[in-house]
Amino acid sequence: MKPIQVISKVIPGVNWLKGYSTQDAVADLIAGITVGLTVLPQSLAYSTLAGLPPQYGLYSAFVGGIVYALLGGCRQVTIGPTALLGLITSRHTSLGLNSGPEFAILLCFLSGIVEMLMALLQLGALVDLISLPVTVGFTSAMAVIIGTSQIKGLLGLKGGSGAGFIETISSVYNNLDKVRLGDMILGFTSITILLLLRKLKDVKIRNNKTLSGFFWTVSTARNALIVLVASVIAFYTCDGDSCPFKLTGEVKSGIPDFRLPPFETDISGPLNGTSPTSIHLNFKGMIEDLGPTIIILPVLAVLGNVAISKAFGGAGLSATRELVALSLSNICGSFFSSIPVTGSFSRSAVNHATGVRTPIGGIYTSVLVLLALGVLTPYFQYIPKAALSAVIISAVIFMIEYEVIKPLWRCSRRELLPGAITFILSLLFGIELGLLLGVATDIAFLVYRAARPALCVNKQRTTNGIEYIYVRPNHSAIYFPAIEWVRSGISKAISEHGVAPVLLDCSFLTDFDFTAARGMSLLYKELTTSKIPLFILSTNESIRQILHEASNNSIPVIGLIENLESQLESSPEYEMYFPLVVNHNGHHDKAN
Repeated sequence: MKPIQVISKVIPGVNWLKGYSTQDAVADLIAGITVGLTVLPQSLAYSTLAGLPPQYGLYSAFVGGIVYALLGGCRQVTIGPTALLGLITSRHTSLGLNSGPEFAILLCFLSGIVEMLMALLQLGALVDLISLPVTVGFTSAMAVIIGTSQIKGLLGLKGGSGAGFIETISSVYNNLDKVRLGDMILGFTSITILLLLRKLKDVKIRNNKTLSGFFWTVSTARNALIVLVASVIAFYTCDGDSCPFKLTGEVKSGIPDFRLPPFETDISGPLNGTSPTSIHLNFKGMIEDLGPTIIILPVLAVLGNVAISKAFGGAGLSATRELVALSLSNICGSFFSSIPVTGSFSRSAVNHATGVRTPIGGIYTSVLVLLALGVLTPYFQYIPKAALSAVIISAVIFMIEYEVIKPLWRCSRRELLPGAITFILSLLFGIELGLLLGVATDIAFLVYRAARPALCVNKQRTTNGIEYIYVRPNHSAIYFPAIEWVRSGISKAISEHGVAPVLLDCSFLTDFDFTAARGMSLLYKELTTSKIPLFILSTNESIRQILHEASNNSIPVIGLIENLESQLESSPEYEMYFPLVVNHNGHHDKAN
């Protein structure tokens, strides 16, 4: 194998360099800068959402782009901090302690490890267990929770963003008398302008592509523009301690040091409402604090990333490759103080709309973020928190997917239940419990359908006048939970239609497990005792073999329904099902 082939197998991203032209480089540069103008304000906002200093959002926005460019398979995907992961991370950073960054960085590292294990075990398909209604219910609940968590910042109220939905609403209501007028005006004005600018990209000017392109650019860079204008207003209106807005504050400049993720930390501060205290936590203690989030967060990250990859890259992408790219983005990012990252749908959509040619566009975005860390951070301290809250709210408000409710109500109301459970419980008791019970409800429906297959039952007659009970399961397989249901259905059919041979049509079945086959053998013995023949029709080879093994070749299997009469002729109940009539010669013949 040639060296270049070895390199391309280890680092698939080098394949993008084959035939990489100047036009490709220019297109990727434009896309990278455009996405960079989106990722800068969002990273600052999502870091605040995670309960961390703003610079940690920027730390998280450059490593993923480089790693994914080398390993990823979808050119549109951009890796970085997201509102969803920021909110989950805030559960462990908004505790009134000084060690929030250590928990977030360790969570980033452990998420990467879990994602790598999923890739090695090829568990990417597990996300298929989460149905569309559950996904819609979860993302809609997340949008509501994230949006309400930003109300405090929008109104200039004190308090972190890590509280739950009910706690946040209660806290805002109880502190309405402390609303800051400047922050409220700036926040709602920013949201209004952001929503208007979002529509600007749809404005098309006939015979003037330049003006249409300008509108699209302004619309795409709306977050950066709002943050820039708000910062300029704050710069000129704030004088020392006198300022109409709550500001982000000092943002640490410079590229973060390369170092191992923290495996121990010292926490200090008022713990659980007690007096100030100081505690040393080792790795085990930090793991106990993070708890189920170590599993839930990477699963959600994988779910989002796979969905984005499928949306833009089609079905030909390797789920394992995407998992490896996402995993190493988190693992490598944790060495640069990154919080957990995944693919961002909004930024990926911008990347796609800008005409990106290869994932190398992500490298240009990373360079812009690094440039901002080195040059622009002194100016970030003037960014009003209300403007960042407006950026988050205007982004997540469109995550509420109410439009799927109407078609589901018309065609499949049962599927609304898992989505409703996920949405309501996520709001009331937390996103982890809501998602878990939503998936559990979906799986319960699947198990119920497997355990209670629909049976088509009717009484039919052969060409020779033999009446028989025809039973056909309307399912692709019969497994152990369903066998008692099938046996009960056959017994009920005999009681309803009278004693007659039973024909079980397996034409639509593709699988049969051993427990089900053994149950069928017991049913055959029961019916034989009652002098009722049971025949199995049209089985494939695998079902035929397992039925023979489970019943010691006792259950008769026929290939065609026409063979039923010949099989009955060899049964002890032959005379019972072929009534005799006397012909004109006085001989007894079977009735036709």
